[in-house]
Amino acid sequence: MFIDTHLHFSKKYYDNLNELYNQTKEQNIIKLITCGYDKNTINEIDELTNKYRNVYASVGFHPSEKNINDNDINNLEKIILNNKKIVAIGEIGLDYYYYKDDKTKEKQKSLFIKQLNLAAKLNMPVIIHMREATNDMIEILSAYDLRGIIHCFSGSYETAKRFNELGYKLGIGGVITYNNSNLSKTIEKLDLKSIVLETDSPYLSPHPLRGKQNTPLNIIYIANKIAEIKKTDIEEVAKITTNNACDLFDLG
Repeated sequence: MFIDTHLHFSKKYYDNLNELYNQTKEQNIIKLITCGYDKNTINEIDELTNKYRNVYASVGFHPSEKNINDNDINNLEKIILNNKKIVAIGEIGLDYYYYKDDKTKEKQKSLFIKQLNLAAKLNMPVIIHMREATNDMIEILSAYDLRGIIHCFSGSYETAKRFNELGYKLGIGGVITYNNSNLSKTIEKLDLKSIVLETDSPYLSPHPLRGKQNTPLNIIYIANKIAEIKKTDIEEVAKITTNNACDLFDLG
């Protein structure tokens, strides 16, 4: 059994949500956690979680979002409180790869901290987006007693251990299958209890489907690669990572 802890299960990306959902059940993917990251996708969450039994959600404003004010944060809180299938706040964070000038960085930090404060208030996990912002991210998260996932992690073993110490699992997706990735060296040293599986669909399709639209069905490629690296079987990877996700999001 698998749990895809981060994807964009949305009409924005897929014309065939019903078909795709039924396929996930056939492939023993027992839960999907879809991410609402802007006003449009957040507003779609109630429809998706009501319609599909195995679809849960995280909601939050991505660091690329502009002109988010306190009213938006208050509305986000109301949305979370009114939907019991929202299990995390995210994806939130810092992106210094695409948005790197100092003024933009400060705006990102402000929005990020407001959403971390909301997570602390509601005692909810967070799903973290981070690109080229490791030092600032560690400094900010160190001020909180939160738990969550570092989405699309691709860093070093030392960085991985630091995030684990802060209470965060590492979201491992299609990048683990890429020949030009050094992530295998990190995973080799980590305990399976420190990671969860994600696809980030429709993005980041694993090898050999790189360049094509990703779907949660491709989680099998990620799990197989991790099993190969850890010299174990895919059933063990599925069991431990699924338990990790259930514990983190209180999914039973």
